[in-house]
Amino acid sequence: MNDLTKKLEVTLPFIQGGMGNISHASLAIAVSEAGGLGTIGAGTLHPEKVERMIQDIRHGTSEPFAVNIPLTVNPYVKDILALIKKHAVPIVSLSAGNPAPYIEPLKAENVVVMCVVANDKQAKKAESAGADVIIAEGYEAAGINAREELTTFTLIPKVTSSVDIPVVAAGGIGDGRGVAAAMSLGAQGVQLGTRLIATEDAQVHSAYKEALRSAGSDGTIIVGRPYKQVRRILKTPYGEHLLHSEKEKMPLNTYLEKTNETRHITGAIEGKLTEGHVNAGQIATMIEDIPTVQELFTRMIREAQLASEHHFPFQH
Repeated sequence: MNDLTKKLEVTLPFIQGGMGNISHASLAIAVSEAGGLGTIGAGTLHPEKVERMIQDIRHGTSEPFAVNIPLTVNPYVKDILALIKKHAVPIVSLSAGNPAPYIEPLKAENVVVMCVVANDKQAKKAESAGADVIIAEGYEAAGINAREELTTFTLIPKVTSSVDIPVVAAGGIGDGRGVAAAMSLGAQGVQLGTRLIATEDAQVHSAYKEALRSAGSDGTIIVGRPYKQVRRILKTPYGEHLLHSEKEKMPLNTYLEKTNETRHITGAIEGKLTEGHVNAGQIATMIEDIPTVQELFTRMIREAQLASEHHFPFQH
């Protein structure tokens, strides 16, 4: 147990990423039941859909869970916040926007507030505003990323040196060695996204999972740089189509249409990898199997313990 697991009231320091509109209750339940913190993402979803997922989680587990709210993405933020209060959601993560106006109202409802940041400046501001936990997300992560493009290995020590509250490392972590590395940099936990997609419990199309499992070292690509909309996705036929369209200087509104949540669902849920994109972090290159969440966590714990037993072999 550390400060993070005590605050979240979980057994393992493993947090599920929000995952936007492909978020679903069954995966969050599996994560929470395995000892981590399951999360459902509000994405751009209507409050009715979010409420159904909250209710499904309540029926599926008595363990803690979280709701992720991307502040500048979801058009129903006030309604989602009302659902948090109505259903006494214990933990909320705030991302994609300024969390300051929302932190104190949430804490007044006894909600633990986690804030996703991309640099130490954002981390310090979130801490000053009352955040309980910082999730520092590196450039290796899937989906929309910060323009600074800081890697997890450089971001985590900078953030942990800047704040006093628990820090969670996100981006490029999918096995126990990554957990041990994050801990050595000062993090108290890790957030997982892509690795959890490649599990039996994830309700995404098998084509998505198999594409992750077979991804090589060049398995992910960055799109959106010309539009200041940096996004890491899997290198699929549709992903390469997006890169080609960028070179052909497609307009911003066309890019936004080609990378919206509908296109993401087309790829991730329907498995049409020539018609829609699928988000993927660089950890995809290390995925070799499709275990259950429980199996994955058990293995990660064992790997982290083994990695932590190695001693620095050099002497001055």
